[in-house]
Amino acid sequence: MAIEHDFFGLLESGPDGAIFWSENVDLGDMRVTVDLTAPDQLDVTPEGLDAAAAIIQALEEIDSRSREAMLSETDNRASDVTEFVITISDRFGDDLEDHLIDFSGDAPVDVIRSLTLVSMTILADEHGSEDPFAVLEYAFDSDDADEVLLVNVASDGTVQSVTSAD
Repeated sequence: MAIEHDFFGLLESGPDGAIFWSENVDLGDMRVTVDLTAPDQLDVTPEGLDAAAAIIQALEEIDSRSREAMLSETDNRASDVTEFVITISDRFGDDLEDHLIDFSGDAPVDVIRSLTLVSMTILADEHGSEDPFAVLEYAFDSDDADEVLLVNVASDGTVQSVTSAD
């Protein structure tokens, strides 16, 4: 079976009924891998695919909201974002400034500004549920997949949470 959609084209399911679509999207100077997946195409609705297309087309705005959500968590010493910033600051030490896009002297702001959006996975079968519809993966060093922040986004584009990958 297959699903036809204006944005995604023909989405064919595999032998197990799962669908998968992948594309690289340019966002400024970042190249973001965008994957759309669902374990069973029968759970994917046209509205879910429309929401997925809208999130991809609004990726710049979603990225901005995600970074704002990260910044809002830096006041909480126990948050995953604060722990991430501390880990990055400790790892790079005095050389941190050399790896920042912009240096303001405010480590959390500087680290979050310098994060690279590596990928976005859209869980097309989660449209309208309380579970994340899209998961954005941010890394300070795109070659280090161990230290990443994940931003969970609802199907309407609102940020639900920010967590570390562990």
